Amino acid sequence: MNNKKITCGKYDQSLAVKCVNGIFVGKKTDNIISYKGIPFVGQQPVGDLRWKAPVDVQADDGIYEAYHFAKLAVQVECIEEPQGEDCLYLNVWKADDKSAVKKPVMVWIHGGAYAVGGTGIEIFDCANLTKENPDVIFVTVAYRLGTLGFFHLAHLADGKDYPDAQNLGLLDQRMALKWVHENIAAFGGDPDNVTIWGESAGAGSVTMQPLMKGSRQYFRKVIAQSGAPVQTSSLEESIAATNDLMEVLRCKTVADLMKIDARTLVDTAAKTIEMRIFPVRDGRILPFDPWSAYESGIAKDIIFLQGCNKDEMKCFVSEWGVEQFKAWAADRKTKKYAQLLTPEEKAKVECFCKEGAVEDWEPDSRLFGHSWFIDGAIKMSECQTKGGGKSYTYYFRAENSDPILKSAHFEEVAIVFDHPEFTVGKPYDPAFCKNLRKMWVQFAKTGVPAENWPLYDLTDKKVMVLDEFDIHPAKESDVKIVDWDRTWFLTKYYML
Repeated sequence: MNNKKITCGKYDQSLAVKCVNGIFVGKKTDNIISYKGIPFVGQQPVGDLRWKAPVDVQADDGIYEAYHFAKLAVQVECIEEPQGEDCLYLNVWKADDKSAVKKPVMVWIHGGAYAVGGTGIEIFDCANLTKENPDVIFVTVAYRLGTLGFFHLAHLADGKDYPDAQNLGLLDQRMALKWVHENIAAFGGDPDNVTIWGESAGAGSVTMQPLMKGSRQYFRKVIAQSGAPVQTSSLEESIAATNDLMEVLRCKTVADLMKIDARTLVDTAAKTIEMRIFPVRDGRILPFDPWSAYESGIAKDIIFLQGCNKDEMKCFVSEWGVEQFKAWAADRKTKKYAQLLTPEEKAKVECFCKEGAVEDWEPDSRLFGHSWFIDGAIKMSECQTKGGGKSYTYYFRAENSDPILKSAHFEEVAIVFDHPEFTVGKPYDPAFCKNLRKMWVQFAKTGVPAENWPLYDLTDKKVMVLDEFDIHPAKESDVKIVDWDRTWFLTKYYML
């Protein structure tokens, strides 16, 4: 639902905040004020602006309601919320207090494989977090997804006018961060103490923002939960995905694509190039080699908190079903694994997969859990440390009671957002949950998540183990997060 302009009548001025692009009036509930559906662009990416870089806001003295979440970015209709190409909005939560002290700011970038998700989803509502942490401002931002956010067009005959199409979602995020930098002080936030924070594709995004020209000025810290630059495509892969979809759509040019409605584009892509649309290592917006960029110290002045979950890929086994997961893994291995890996590398991976498997889906779950999430998270810590930067690293091992999920991908999100109603099975220990949130927030405030949390180092590779009843630091060699000989090399292949 779009928020309306207030053209007459009274409004509560205590709930109004003046920003560059308007005065936004929030809603107060239980002493928490929320501002929903604030546009962070001057024009929404519709019509001729489809596949164009986001347009910056312009000065506006209008008064607007900020009562409702905006539309989600167009995606497969697995979420029952309004969708549209006019989707570039953000939300802010703050406590209703009179504090004169500037508050640290945590900006959430959602995940969803760069294809689904959004900010108007209940689990990402920050009211509970704000009640627990009234001295922090929380923000959630949207960005374009799938073929509307990460679709290579520059190689087409009329594609020269669309040089950014392959990474528009990242540019949207950067524009949102610019808006936060310029306006968050009006909400009581400190523009010089911003932490960007995400999980899965959101974590991939927050590890890519430091690689982008013009982004680093907008934040000081990064929290990345189960995501890294491993979640990217090469130019060749992105062009191939575009060509495959265009063949199905019977399109030859961008002009042809512009005639296709967004719903058809997204639904056809879901059937044709599912799980092939990612940010692109194009050498312009993102470097060809993100790992080398981190090792060279590109983000040495930014502090990271990052990590992974023990059973990452079991989320997909559970969500898709065992047979669909096995079919997907077999197809993926045939099209990428068989073509990329050397015979020696294949032998190493096959040896790794055979260990400890009970169910027939477990070898592939272990393989893709490492290549997509686990090894990439640890490599981020390695490269950031080599580049002279700081990284606090975690290994989440708390398990829910589901027989498949255990410590799966996304398992910690309900905990850190203080939404226990979304936890599968038995509730987690409340003290554990509160302590986890405390560490995340303490990191955003100070850059140190806990007094006993050691920085990652290249010798002992120290991490914080997040067990439900035993949060403790350990050497990586003690908890054996990655297999340095048999899976570590997979990160060079990115989305294997």
